[in-house]
Amino acid sequence: MQALKQDRRADYRDVLNAPAHMVAEVIDGALHTHPRPAPRHAWASSGLGARINPPFNYGDGGPGGWWIVDEPELHLGKDILVPDLAGWRRERMPDYPETAWFEIAPDWACEVLSPGTRKIDLYEKRPIYAREGVAHLWFVDPLARGLEAFELRDGQWLLIASLKDDDAVNVPPFEAITFSLADLWPDNPQRN
Repeated sequence: MQALKQDRRADYRDVLNAPAHMVAEVIDGALHTHPRPAPRHAWASSGLGARINPPFNYGDGGPGGWWIVDEPELHLGKDILVPDLAGWRRERMPDYPETAWFEIAPDWACEVLSPGTRKIDLYEKRPIYAREGVAHLWFVDPLARGLEAFELRDGQWLLIASLKDDDAVNVPPFEAITFSLADLWPDNPQRN
């Protein structure tokens, strides 16, 4: 991820002016850009969305009651973040916004770690999610084949699950379902 030096604090104009092939975020007044996700990253993100969307977005085999969105643009104070996935309970956000971004912090965010975004996701974005009251934060690492899930308690992140390889995923806030973590890896031998 590249942080661009500027004479002023970055803002939404900088996001709009970023090259179309880049993801642009503003974190603590600095513009950060990075390329679209690599194939392994994209597969993990898509796989996770495929597992949680039907039961939580649509109520197919699950409780429903969520908006689950790929790469939403979040406007959180002066910060602009783009998590890989985020979800809002419909009781907190009953109406889907008409804007190009979301101003309500999600109830859950997921960052898929890549070599180029790892430090930003872990050390710069995580405190913003805590500040904004995001209740659950997941980190998926496709290279290490792992998932770490955190819950916000008293403003601090508490690790609630650390999974690897083909462990069963049954983790808040999506504990109503169970799926194999191996579903997020493109080289899963169980998939033919």
